Amino acid sequence: MNHQNLLSLTANLAQPSINRGLVLLSAREMDKMRRVGRLAANLLNYLEPMVQPGVSTQTLNDEAAAWMQAHGAISATLGYAPPGHPPFTGSICTSINEVVCHGIPNSKQILRDGDIINIDVTPILNGYHGDTSRTFLVGQVSATAKKLVEATQESMMRGIAEIKPGARIGDIGAAIQEYAQASGFSVVRDLVGHGVGRQFHMEPQVPHYGKRGSGLKLRPGMVFTVEPMLNQGTYDLKFLPDRWTVITKDKKLSAQFEHTVAVTEEGVEILTL
Repeated sequence: MNHQNLLSLTANLAQPSINRGLVLLSAREMDKMRRVGRLAANLLNYLEPMVQPGVSTQTLNDEAAAWMQAHGAISATLGYAPPGHPPFTGSICTSINEVVCHGIPNSKQILRDGDIINIDVTPILNGYHGDTSRTFLVGQVSATAKKLVEATQESMMRGIAEIKPGARIGDIGAAIQEYAQASGFSVVRDLVGHGVGRQFHMEPQVPHYGKRGSGLKLRPGMVFTVEPMLNQGTYDLKFLPDRWTVITKDKKLSAQFEHTVAVTEEGVEILTL
């Protein structure tokens, strides 16, 4: 799950709840993040076979909630209520087609052949958050939808490949933006990655566009999400009246992938594999 970055949207999501201090995790804390990261990845693996035409997003939500409970975890999103927002009612986020992020599971929302759906999960285990998401194809999708999903995943991995001690936050965004735009897609500007650990949203903020050599210098012990959202059309967004669901302004497709990563002495470790 991500939080707002730019002026037009800063009042609308999680920015007010961010811990302004940068936290470097200890070896002991990093072990806890590895455990919850693996748990988050396994939750998506568990849900993947259920992503089929005819299944409701509420069913996916309920299955995820039961699985987390069975594994000793709780959902960070359920009841989450940053200033200006009602409590989030889902244990996961389910974002279909033009929904960029924070889609709320609903028993009346049924997956259809040709849809794409991002499932974003953040279990809490032993006080630490594991944050990851993937976009899944529902049945037979269009060539454009498939290309968008593949480009989004590849752009995330290219951003992650830039991470090492001494690199800059801007290097991550630049790699993502370069690949996305070369693939014919736009990168969402108003939602960013974030530090994560004991808290859901912390520093640093991680934009998915930018200039190489700019921004905060990366240091071992930093843990944050890389979670680009690529759109088929414009990167401009619109909030729905529920104050959570974000859609593309032109109603064209959007896809997202997310990993939680740690800066190590050697480079980078993906914690949500």
